[in-house]
Amino acid sequence: MKAIDATYIQKLDQMLQKSAKTVIVTHMKPDGDAAGSTTAMYHFIRQHNGADVKIVLNDGFQRALEFLLDENCRKDICIYSEDPESAAGYIAGADTIICLDFNAFHRTDRLCSLLEESPAQKVLIDHHLYPELNRFSLAFSETGISSACELLYYILMAMPQTGQDARRLPKAAATSLMTGMTTDTNNFANSVYPSTLAMASSLLDAGVDRDYILSCLYNQHSESRLRLMGHMMKDLLTITEDGAAYMILDLETQKKYNVQEGDTEGFVNMPLSIAGVRMSLMLKEDSDRIRVSIRSKKGTSANTCARMFFNGGGHENAAGGKLNMPIQKVEEYIKEHVHIYLTEHEDKVS
Repeated sequence: MKAIDATYIQKLDQMLQKSAKTVIVTHMKPDGDAAGSTTAMYHFIRQHNGADVKIVLNDGFQRALEFLLDENCRKDICIYSEDPESAAGYIAGADTIICLDFNAFHRTDRLCSLLEESPAQKVLIDHHLYPELNRFSLAFSETGISSACELLYYILMAMPQTGQDARRLPKAAATSLMTGMTTDTNNFANSVYPSTLAMASSLLDAGVDRDYILSCLYNQHSESRLRLMGHMMKDLLTITEDGAAYMILDLETQKKYNVQEGDTEGFVNMPLSIAGVRMSLMLKEDSDRIRVSIRSKKGTSANTCARMFFNGGGHENAAGGKLNMPIQKVEEYIKEHVHIYLTEHEDKVS
């Protein structure tokens, strides 16, 4: 990763010190990196700046991530779908808004217009490609890094309150940072840099209980999730001659297995363990769209495929998008367009 500009750190510190009301936001349907970075930032500000700080979310955290929410955090989280009036009020009244793990306001869904209209100073801390930097008062943007949590870790280490000592982080913030980095690297399976391992080592040395984190993330699932996983791998997985694997999860199947937000986390990575599979796609039907998750092996760009054919984007080997079409037409669309990408475009962008 690039060295963090000391003048940016000084400006961030001054902004936080002067801010009477700070709001922290992240993208819709927050994953582990979003949950980890928002709660870590919350605990840091609460301990060191004493400001009135709120986390405003479009959607609540997945069940497996709720262990990151202590009593104070639960009290200071506002979810738009549950209380839109308060969410709008917090954003409108904020002096400073910290934007974590997204590169453009539209990724916050129903918070988008509220954020765009807010006169507050806005700080971006993100690791995605193509950030809309001109929309922010201060931007920390780094793509050569594992996660927003890793970037935030190095920002917090550079702040005067910590002096490069991870032991001076609030314990809850350190746990959140390790959690987000762990999930965004698929437990150190991808997007791991020397800086990632250095971060993990420092947090372990500072007393973070990684065994506890792993147990909360991976050993507390429902029985129905495991049965859904078996059904998807046995009955819904298709592998094409081009080396693409895909699974389509419709609403009827989600209802049958009582699928909750986050229950399918990690499923899209599994087909990449198969020799010859270059790209894996999982398509999940929502009430108003088809959500698309794409993962790929090195040398095949999930990001480019998502941008070209799935109205999305992300990282080189981990991206997402959406389709607006009936679920019955999705398989035909995948077969046609992923074939086009892997046979006609991939060689040109690899």
